[in-house]
This record gives sequence, structure tokens and C-alpha cells, in this order.
Amino acid sequence: MNIPIARTALTEAEINSVLAPLQSGWLVQGPQVRAFEDAWSGFTGAEHSVAVTSCTTALHLSLAALGFGRGDEAIVPALTWISTANVVEHLGGTVKFCDIDPVTFNMDMDLAASLVGPKTRAILPVHLFGLPVNMSAVDALAQKHELLVVEDAACGFGSRIDGRHVGSYGNPGCFSFHPRKAITTGEGGMVTVNNSELANKVRRLRDHGAAVSDLQRHLGARPYLLADHPDAGYNQRMTDFQAALGCAQMKRAAAIVAERQRLAAVYDEAFADLEWFRTPAHIQGMENGYQSYPCMFRPAHQTAETIAIINAERNAWMDDLLRNGISTRPATHAVHMLTFYREKYGLQPEDMPNAWAANDCSISLPLFHGMTEAEQAHVIKHVRAGPS
Repeated sequence: MNIPIARTALTEAEINSVLAPLQSGWLVQGPQVRAFEDAWSGFTGAEHSVAVTSCTTALHLSLAALGFGRGDEAIVPALTWISTANVVEHLGGTVKFCDIDPVTFNMDMDLAASLVGPKTRAILPVHLFGLPVNMSAVDALAQKHELLVVEDAACGFGSRIDGRHVGSYGNPGCFSFHPRKAITTGEGGMVTVNNSELANKVRRLRDHGAAVSDLQRHLGARPYLLADHPDAGYNQRMTDFQAALGCAQMKRAAAIVAERQRLAAVYDEAFADLEWFRTPAHIQGMENGYQSYPCMFRPAHQTAETIAIINAERNAWMDDLLRNGISTRPATHAVHMLTFYREKYGLQPEDMPNAWAANDCSISLPLFHGMTEAEQAHVIKHVRAGPS
């Protein structure tokens, strides 16, 4: 048996959905993109959704549309995918890393409050692995210090706080459609926002700064007239055949989320008695969409002196699991430990101790749509057996 960390499972109808735009000849951003945006807004409850090329470009466009730029500082969790920090750098800003809550893997909001300084302009909370950030705390901090908020909801499909989907709080929310996500378009992303003016700015910026899209021109009375460009924008448009695939998957969006939650519940029960293995946290009012299933190995024994030992044991265990046909991964990386940020800002692993521990001692188990009962039972059997 060979069980990947993630696997894309598309229905025949979803696979065939890409044929319509290919046959129509309209391949670039067009009617399928608009339909996908409408479906995404319907699922998340956001007033506006804007499809783009990736979550990274969604973050970049959101910050740019809000006026974040050179000389500004942004608070970013130390444990996240590197793009959360990269977009700040690309716009000429300075990253201020915030350590995480070791139980939730999300940004520690008490620490975030202590990082606000005179140049702090933005905060980028990440709903990591599908468990939402405490947005009440984020918004309170933002209002107190007049900070811009951009939600990194790359992992946030199906994640809700008291019934409200992440990315629908009025701040720009940024989603990913990478193949490891529950809804995929290969590469792709979405910006959700409740402000019409900001949504229109994002739409312009993704499309070279054009005031009118190609589809709007094509459907208008004078399609031969070129659009004005009020902004110096980018080319970050989703294609219509990508969007067609996204539209088809959205027809079973609720079922996909429910399946991931069911698989996570099976893991929760199977590992509940393992003191050396901590499964994802359950927080009242927070609904986890389970983009992945990140756990901590030997959490009770993690100290500055033992992390290297635990890391070596974890790596050997991951090798053993792979020999038994089970692919695993670290939950994600601690960005402050990566070469660019470590060298630019003069950082050490111990500067963000919880992110350091998560970087070196976490392990994500296979969880994906279409995972069979036999596959999950195989994972459970070998995880429960523990390191050899």
C-alpha cells in the first residue's frame, strides 16, 4: 500500500468540465471565472470574490490595493508558508515575525500586540491548516492601532468561526487552490472582500490595471475599444479552464468539507490515548476545514535542549513510515529559520521557540478527499506502533 500525503480526486464530470472553455475558444479570464467567483461568494458569504493565479498573488494584490508599501511593517506568524512573508518583502515592507500558540499553531495574539510599533501598518493572520485564528482578537488589535488586516486563508476552505466562514470579515481574505487544497485548479487563488471599492481595485490590479476586463469589453456595445488603465497593475488572472474545474468542484463543496472532517474525527479517536502524540486542537466556536492533519511529536518533552534529539527521532520515524507506504510531512516551516529571513533579519531558531519546535517536531498525516477506510486504517496502525 502506498498512501500519499495528499491526493487529488476528481469526478469524471469535473475532469470533463475543462472541455467547455477549451471548445469555446475563450481560454483567458472570462465567463467561467465569473461563475467560479459567484460560487465562491455563495459558499463563503463574502460579498465579492476575485479569482487570481495563486494565494500568493491574492496576498500581494490585497496588500497593494490597500496601499501597503515601502517602509511599512507587517506582523506575520513565524510558522507559515513562506509566501505570507514574501509578499511583504516584494512590496518593500519589513516583516515582523510573531511566534505561535503551540497548541493551535496559529499566531499568538498577545505577542502580536507587543510587536506593534510606529511603523507597523498591517497584520497577516494565517488560518493555518484549517483551524481559524481568533479574528475577534485580530480585529480588536487592528482597530486599536489602525492596522490593515489581510487574512491568509490558504488553508481555510470550510473553516468557520461561530458559523462565519473565514475570509468574510470585511478584510481581504486570500485562498489557495493548490493541489494540496480541498478545491483545486492546479494553481490558483481567490480574494474575498466585502468592500466594493476595494474589490474593484483588486480586479484592476490583477488585470494590468485595466478599468474594464476583456469579457466586459467583449460583451459591450463597442468591443473594439481598448480599456483605460487607472493603475499600473499586474497580470495575475485565472484562466477560464481553471475556473471551470473550480466551478465543477464547488457543486460538492459541503460534501468535501464534511469528508475531511470525518477523516479527522477518525484520527482523533484513534490517537486520543497517545500521550506522546498531540493531535490538532479543538477550540470552541472554531470549525476546522482540515486542509491537513498536523500533529506534534513528543510535545511534553520539547525544550531548547531536546528539540534536536526529538527532531532526529521524528525524522527516523518518518523514514520508517515511508518504508511502510505512508507519506508524511512536517506541518510546515518556520519562516524565520529559512536562509533569506534568517540572514536578512539576523534571526535564530530560539527567537521564536514555539515555531522552532513546530518546525522540527511536527508531523502531518495523510488526509485527502477519497481516502479509503483501508488506507486510513493502515496509517493508524503504524502511527500507533510509534517509532521503532
